[in-house]
Amino acid sequence: MGNRTWPVWAALGIVYVVWGSTYLAIRYLVGSLPPLLAAGLRFSIAGVILLVLVRVFAGRGALRMTRAQFGSAIVVGLLLAGGGQGLLTVAETQVASGVAALLAASIPLFVLSLRRLLGERPPAVTLFGVLLGLVGLAVLVLFGGPSEGAHGAAWWGPWIMLIAALSWSVGTVATTRLPMPANSFAATAVELCAGGFALSFVGLGAGQRIRFAEVTAESWIALVYLIVAGSLIAFTAYVFVLDRLPVSTVATYAYVNPVIAVLLGVLIAGEHIGPAQFAGGALVLAAVIVVVRSERRVRKAEAKASVPAGTMAAPCEK
Repeated sequence: MGNRTWPVWAALGIVYVVWGSTYLAIRYLVGSLPPLLAAGLRFSIAGVILLVLVRVFAGRGALRMTRAQFGSAIVVGLLLAGGGQGLLTVAETQVASGVAALLAASIPLFVLSLRRLLGERPPAVTLFGVLLGLVGLAVLVLFGGPSEGAHGAAWWGPWIMLIAALSWSVGTVATTRLPMPANSFAATAVELCAGGFALSFVGLGAGQRIRFAEVTAESWIALVYLIVAGSLIAFTAYVFVLDRLPVSTVATYAYVNPVIAVLLGVLIAGEHIGPAQFAGGALVLAAVIVVVRSERRVRKAEAKASVPAGTMAAPCEK
């Protein structure tokens, strides 16, 4: 590995480990903090910090955006930070962090399904991957009891997690269809603020309150970790590697994060993943691998077809 490439792979490693560890951090976050307010606080603080950083390091011009771009960033923020991460936080009050991560691994499958509904025609092997993933999700949600970490104290936990994954998927597709701000960090700052403010408003409306005397040190540490490592450092690393590695390589975080999350949940939190959850999770991860690799082949073929005769194809797709 050359001296010039190690920072890129180190950044991808940060995305692997940090985003995989956020599921466990959320488990401790909701231990003594109300989920909606905790998620709202997380994203509001991270969004404001990112706005300040963009202003300081990129200048006022980086924050300029049209009304349409600003509105799009708000919509995407409500779907990603609000619906996706907010509902994930709620779900983890009832679902083991490792199982939540396995359910979240379905996001690439949802994204592909949405793209098909919008008119794209993926190859047959990709559709097979989606079907395989649906079988895995069915096993995860329908089989296994509380002793296997799937249902916690309420039956609705896994279903809320699936709705969270769907919301994140809709937001992901929306970013490719809506007019977004030119500066990706400025766009993300707006998205974090929008999601954070919305979650805080809904949490307060639902009667949630933070009782500071009852909040444990673990929850405060988890909140700080999620703000700094999960929302600022890991996202910066993600944007960094997107500009330097093929999308298909970066997308491998979708099936590395759940593995990290399951291992941390078992080793640190003593979570138990039973046979049904193990089998369902394995099917979901296998499906994501099939879909990501299939998409990579399709994009490579499209890139070669678009290169005019007599020119050299790019070494990797972006």
